[in-house]
Amino acid sequence: MKTTFGKKIISTFIYAFLAIYTAISIYPLVWMVFYSFKNNDEIFVKNPFGFPTTLRVENYINAWNNYNIPSYFLNSMIVASATVVFTITLSLMFSYATARMQWRFSNVARIYVMGRMFIPVQIILVPLVVLMQKFGLSNSLWSLIIPYTAFELGFSSVVFYGFFRNIPFELEEAAAIDGANIYTTFFRIILPIVRPAISTMVTFIFLFSWNEFTMALILISKESLKTLPLGLITFQGQFSTDWGGMGAAMVIASIPTIIIYLLFNQEVEKALTVGSSVK
Repeated sequence: MKTTFGKKIISTFIYAFLAIYTAISIYPLVWMVFYSFKNNDEIFVKNPFGFPTTLRVENYINAWNNYNIPSYFLNSMIVASATVVFTITLSLMFSYATARMQWRFSNVARIYVMGRMFIPVQIILVPLVVLMQKFGLSNSLWSLIIPYTAFELGFSSVVFYGFFRNIPFELEEAAAIDGANIYTTFFRIILPIVRPAISTMVTFIFLFSWNEFTMALILISKESLKTLPLGLITFQGQFSTDWGGMGAAMVIASIPTIIIYLLFNQEVEKALTVGSSVK
């Protein structure tokens, strides 16, 4: 009886802690939505934390019409989508080659690619600008897509390499006996197994390329090519800032990331246990 009562107390404590943690985690998002419907006076003086007294939908209208948000949004979507496609494709092929095939210098190639994770972006900014100028890619979306892909390639290769190493080699041997070539084995047997890892990396890569600011600030100066993180700067004037419009723009910028999470969250959860389930 005492044991059951003790378990109930522990369970209640855990649920209370999780409820408080969830409220603390969600509140910044709720505050941002409230913030997007207020004016400057209400944000800083009258009602900084509460529900807006008046829903100022004009903040969204002004942000969309007066601050070039559609162009920023489209540029960010192009850059993020292209980065995801290129990074996932290259890292999958590279990780499969290093994890499942035997060839000379495979470990050297793997360490070389994965070593990029230990290089801060600030170190390579000047060489990166020079390279983009030499290749004629300055002030183009390619000047963001290529570096973003290079920077995410190391991390995604580490993740995929670990998943590929956990897959039994007997699966490929059985496929070869049935007459499957390497491409059939890769696309029809291996990729479905590592789908949770792919979904996880799609989420991480999209979030990185969608929110990245430093490289975009250095490499993009044309107004028509700026991404959303750069576009938010336009809300700050020399003498005043449209904080409500900036909040509306941030809410708009958050929508794709929330959609990506809702689409792939179950696969991300599976990625936490797929390594132990595949032996």
